[in-house]
Amino acid sequence: MEYKITGDNLQLVTLQIQPNEKIYAEAGSMIYMSGNISMEAKMRGGLLKGLGRKIAGETLFLTEFTTSGGTGMVSFGGNAPGTIKPITIDSGNEFLVQKDAFLCAEDTIDLSIAFQKRLGAAFFGGEGFILEKLSGSGVTFVHACGDFVEFDLEQGQILKVDTGSVVGWEGTVTFDIERVKGIKTMFFGGEGIFLTTLKGPGKVIIQSMDLGRLAHALQPFLPQQRGGQSGSNVGELIGGLTR
Repeated sequence: MEYKITGDNLQLVTLQIQPNEKIYAEAGSMIYMSGNISMEAKMRGGLLKGLGRKIAGETLFLTEFTTSGGTGMVSFGGNAPGTIKPITIDSGNEFLVQKDAFLCAEDTIDLSIAFQKRLGAAFFGGEGFILEKLSGSGVTFVHACGDFVEFDLEQGQILKVDTGSVVGWEGTVTFDIERVKGIKTMFFGGEGIFLTTLKGPGKVIIQSMDLGRLAHALQPFLPQQRGGQSGSNVGELIGGLTR
């Protein structure tokens, strides 16, 4: 399988697949494909894994793509402005990512859920109690908001990150939450009460923007409630312009 990532902040990944290859993707992420590509929705791993993905924020069904009559082409994109990152996983290793980060992968990659092991991370980590675990052997692609920054942490090296800004990390990295020190800093520092603590060894991917911050930035520009009734939403405004 060959791939090419295009764009800056609204990226697409285009895969070239052979007749003996299969890829699967988050439902609804396909942007375009060549005429010899076939797609089929499947509940990969059975009902339990499907329900697990649903709990993690993904869809119950995933879409599989195959080609016939030569090399096929299919392109995928995320659901918000951001970056796409290829991750190569070797047999016996795993990579944990925030919910909704999975985009697509080779058929040899297994997507499942993983529960955060530490209570602090589970309740204050900003990404909920459930993570997505990618294992197997092959290439997978993840998507998140903003630009990515990567760190290769050495044994015992610690990185403290704003809560919600972590895209993913290797299974060898320890993940926990710590409280910001000092009452004044906690409430007036503007960085929140908790920080994510990542301890090496292993690779860590950070995002420069998360969906929560993006939604907060857009909120002043969205219609507000007036006179006890909800204002028109964006869809209604667009519908009114097209009538």
